[in-house]
Amino acid sequence: MKKIELDIVALSHSVTQSHNYAVVLGERNGARRLPIVIGSFEAQAIAVAMERMTPNRPLTHDLFKSTLETFDIELKEVVINNLLDGIFYARLICIKEGDIIEIDSRTSDALAMAVRFDCPIYTYEFILDAAGVVLEDSEEEGQPEGETVTTGERQEKASLSSYSTEELQRMLEEVLNEENYERAAEIRDEIDRRKSNES
Repeated sequence: MKKIELDIVALSHSVTQSHNYAVVLGERNGARRLPIVIGSFEAQAIAVAMERMTPNRPLTHDLFKSTLETFDIELKEVVINNLLDGIFYARLICIKEGDIIEIDSRTSDALAMAVRFDCPIYTYEFILDAAGVVLEDSEEEGQPEGETVTTGERQEKASLSSYSTEELQRMLEEVLNEENYERAAEIRDEIDRRKSNES
């Protein structure tokens, strides 16, 4: 079966499940999007790696990455290989001394590992046919494709804009010490937005 490469295009609160998050994967050479509902811990693990944050202590996925590297195992790619009863299945395709090793994984964990190893993410046509969506150009204008911003998030961003950059830097250090990486990502986004406006 031909594999289709995907990129992570958005990470946001799930509209359908309030205590969960949605990671949106985009077809690299196409317009289809594949939204996958994941837990808050896995969303945090993906966000930390995407934002290049360094936690005070290794997260579970950082520990697993270190373990693989210690034993000279390279994560070559992640494949979302099945969809049964609304549940996505994935495999880690690893290489050790020229041998290919396939490891069964939850999709959310596989994505967290893919971000850490900077390896490609693939799926198959039948999965995109079953669960993929095509976003219209007119949908959600003015924000990244596939990203859903709730009213609460808009208020959160508005409240961050009322702080000075120095206060935001202090807040960032505090939340990192508390290991609240989701909040840290929001603060870092606000700081980055200001830097881009200044340049």
